Amino acid sequence: MFDESIKQTIMHKITHHKALLVAYSGGVDSTVLMHALVALKQQLLPDLKLRAIYIHHGLSSYADNWAMHCQKQCQTWQVPLIIEKVKLDPNAGNIEEQARNARYQAIYRHLKNDETLCTAQHLDDQCETFFLALKRGSGPAGLAAMPQENQQHLRPLLTISRAQIEAYANHHQLNWIEDESNQDDRYDRNFLRLKVLPILNQRWPHFSQMVARSAELCQQQEALINELLLADFQQMVSQQGQLNLAPLMTCSEYKRNAVLRMWLRSQQMTMPSQKQVALIWQTVVLAKEDANPKFILHCRQIRRYQNQLYLLPLYQNIEQQILNWDLALPLILPDSVGELQINYHTDLSCRLPYADEQVTVRFHAQGQFQIINRNGSRSIKKLWQEHNIPPWMRTRIPLIYYNEQLICAVGKFVTEQGKGTQIGFRLVNNGL
Repeated sequence: MFDESIKQTIMHKITHHKALLVAYSGGVDSTVLMHALVALKQQLLPDLKLRAIYIHHGLSSYADNWAMHCQKQCQTWQVPLIIEKVKLDPNAGNIEEQARNARYQAIYRHLKNDETLCTAQHLDDQCETFFLALKRGSGPAGLAAMPQENQQHLRPLLTISRAQIEAYANHHQLNWIEDESNQDDRYDRNFLRLKVLPILNQRWPHFSQMVARSAELCQQQEALINELLLADFQQMVSQQGQLNLAPLMTCSEYKRNAVLRMWLRSQQMTMPSQKQVALIWQTVVLAKEDANPKFILHCRQIRRYQNQLYLLPLYQNIEQQILNWDLALPLILPDSVGELQINYHTDLSCRLPYADEQVTVRFHAQGQFQIINRNGSRSIKKLWQEHNIPPWMRTRIPLIYYNEQLICAVGKFVTEQGKGTQIGFRLVNNGL
């Protein structure tokens, strides 16, 4: 009975999917998912394309053996397997969160446009996820736990219990891996699984189903909120993803916070806590007009400029770097700023350097400069303001120097000292 129940559930969920990339760890959950999918492909869905991916975290001394086990199983099933190694830093905090983030980043690098990621989270996992969100003090978005399907991610076992999965595995005499770390109750999820939920399920046998129902209701509430906010939100966000702050100033605190969360979610950010949302508003949005505020959130920075919020990477300080350039080859700039290229054919805006002039690339200038086709000189700060360059980008725009003379800010302006039509400079893959 459980055999057909699991297959029918999966069949119903994958009906509209032509190609699946299955996250396969070798554990019982993903083993049952793989086995059922292979059976469905053989019996009912011959056109279904299946691939599997194993993420090698290197956390266990058995990880190499597990990878070999997964390889052998996939060969038996005739399913192509990708083995991807990721590196984690044991000193960088929450190892569970690190492993999860690294795992999904690696998987999405391999996911094709026509594929759907298929993972083996089940009913008990949903219950644990709900409790972990409850522990963090989450609102409806967090308590919604895991959706059955979102974008390119499908969880076809989400209504199936761990007991049903284990019964299926034993019935088919499947071989799977037992990860020793699953018994370590220092990890929050394991503590819930081993110590808390068994007691609750003993007292209330359908407890996990009730929690899943609550999670689904939270999903519905969150979907309704998003639907009601969507039209306003689209008016507030620029094509480049910046959030316009003027309309938020007249919103209620509740609506304002919901819009801020929606903005962060739209940029694939982990949801902030209530306290963090309040701090973003107080320390960034409400900072003095002439301030240059910054808030660090999950390895990104939130900045404000000209009444807009920006979500940016954490940049290295490259302001004092000086790079020699002989112009013979493109120049790779530090901290992923981009690649400087030269042009001798069209849109030429500068003169060539003289024989006694050394070309350098810098990211800092000071003093007054006269720009071609403009009267008088201006300070570098005034020039950046005229070009609407946010403060954090002013030390990331490459500046071409001949000896100690500023010749041009690439893509922005050329000084009188650089005036000419012999050479042009351009920056590619810069994300400005």
